[in-house]
Amino acid sequence: MKQLVLFLFLLSGVSLRAQTAEELVLAVKAKVDKANDYEAKGKMKTNVAFIKAPVAEIRVYFKKPNKLRVKNESGISFIPKGSVNINLGNVFANTDGYDILDVGKEAATGLRMVKLLPRDDNADVVLSTLYIDEKLKLVRRAKTTTRENGTYELELTYGKYAEYALADKVIFSFNTKDYKLPKGVTFDYDDGTKKTPAAADKAKDNRGRVEITYSSYTINKGIPDSVFQ
Repeated sequence: MKQLVLFLFLLSGVSLRAQTAEELVLAVKAKVDKANDYEAKGKMKTNVAFIKAPVAEIRVYFKKPNKLRVKNESGISFIPKGSVNINLGNVFANTDGYDILDVGKEAATGLRMVKLLPRDDNADVVLSTLYIDEKLKLVRRAKTTTRENGTYELELTYGKYAEYALADKVIFSFNTKDYKLPKGVTFDYDDGTKKTPAAADKAKDNRGRVEITYSSYTINKGIPDSVFQ
């Protein structure tokens, strides 16, 4: 009887062992990998101090390993280069190319913090920090630092499509001073008045925010490569 109790105690100790950072990242990736491709419909709200942009009806297309296109149904939208990572499939596209570091739990939320350090010294991404819900195996927040486009952050809210790690709502924030507008592209300022270059530069010091609320996803139905051209 004592041997049986000891065996059950040891067995429970094994089952309750906390996942390593590597195991947790692989579990999250397994959920992300369920979506080979998708087409999503939603609305995008842009909040950047130095431009004025209406709420836009959008379609977002994704296809493995890292193809992503955001199509605006109603005009021009301000979409920073780093927004390619509004899809977690791109974040987890090459986990073999990262060193994974466990940073413990965030005190305020209990989320597990994991850092991904690229092994390629020339990679555009310098560091990614993931805030993971261990129970649901979902990334709730992500912070990524790049060489060319500064640091940007993601906040993700899940609902109907959580099984595929696809968020109902994504908030993408970034430093506008680190973002370079494409050559020849201009935007109206918020109040419609002409600002001096100094005022415009000051406005660009603010933090920008792009909020996408998805209404539906069509998952794993196949998307032709021509969509991304």
